[in-house]
Formats: sequence, structure tokens, C-alpha cells
Amino acid sequence: MLSNKGFDLWADDYDESVDISDEENSYPFAGYKIILNEIYNRILDAHHKNALDIGFGTGTLISKLYEHGCEIYGQDFSEKMFEIAQEKMPDAKLFIGDISNGLVEPLLENKYDAIIATYSLHHLTDDKKVTFLKDLLNQLNEGGVIYIGDVAFETRLDHDKCRNEVGEAWDEDEFYFVAAEMKKYFPEMKFEKFSDCAGLITLKK
Repeated sequence: MLSNKGFDLWADDYDESVDISDEENSYPFAGYKIILNEIYNRILDAHHKNALDIGFGTGTLISKLYEHGCEIYGQDFSEKMFEIAQEKMPDAKLFIGDISNGLVEPLLENKYDAIIATYSLHHLTDDKKVTFLKDLLNQLNEGGVIYIGDVAFETRLDHDKCRNEVGEAWDEDEFYFVAAEMKKYFPEMKFEKFSDCAGLITLKK
């Protein structure tokens, strides 16, 4: 798993690396653009006034929402990606912080219509995911939605099948969502598959 310094070094080439994987329909970013586009459209269609992005990276998704007048909040642990995103969105309320320690204090002071996490929560163990997601649900406005786009699978069988096919390229330091197992903690969780290794998870308040 990359450290925050690793992501700093990757920041300038991050979007290009993602695009290559997505266009080749290969692990880990197959389906990336479709998922981000889906989240973007759902937030606009619901007329959400604000959004919190967990692990916003270079601001690929939220900068588009920002351009539509959505009030943007975010947290990421890479200073370099923070700088790139803040330049795109000078009025966004962005903060540096490691999500393994939860949300930074200023973000806990607000409630959100939408909370987004794209390709960021796989750095947390399943136990930490459960705790973090329960905390995030408390930060939603009534009727709010959490959108999680990530390397994710419907079942453990699907997860293991992909792992075997990927072989040595599989990242053993990451913890991918298995929807059937997470539903034990969040029965209303919805999972939509968008590629062999990725999907969209939604949780509503």
C-alpha cells in the first residue's frame, strides 16, 4: 500500500495511470470512469447542495460538481494531491488527514447531502470500514447518501476469482469490499457491479 509520500510522488501521473488501467479494462481501475460518472449524475439529479469527498485525490470528480455550484468538502492524506485539488477548487473546504484516524475535526462540524469515497476505503480493514461508515452515516443530512466506488465484489467467490486471475499484480495490502459480507452490518446496502473488479455501493440515511 502506498504511503502518503507515495501518493505525493504519484500525484502528477495519477490520472494518467488510472486512465490506462480503465481503458484496458484491467484491475484495479476497470470501470473507474463509468462509476465516477454514475455518482456525478446521481448527485446532480438529486440536487444535493453539498458533498464530502473522502480521499479526493486530484479532485477528478468533485471538481465537476464544484463547477455546478455544489459546495465541496474533502479530506485526503496527500499534500501534493491536496495542492492540485485546491488549485482546481479554490473555494472548496479541503483538509489533509489520514482517514484511518477518522474525519478531521472541521469536517465533523457539518452535515452532508452526499458523501463520496472513490478508490479510498480499500486502505481500511473491514472492521475499520464498518466503524468508519457508521460514523459517516451520522454525518449525513436526512435523506443523504453515501456513494462508494471502489474495487469491490458481490461475493467472496467473485473476489477470489479476480485475485487468482490477476496473480502477482494483486495488491495484498489492500482490503476490498465484499458486499455480501458487509450487508451483515448494513442490511440496506446496495451493490451495483460495473466491471469484473469494481462496483458502486450506496448507503442511505
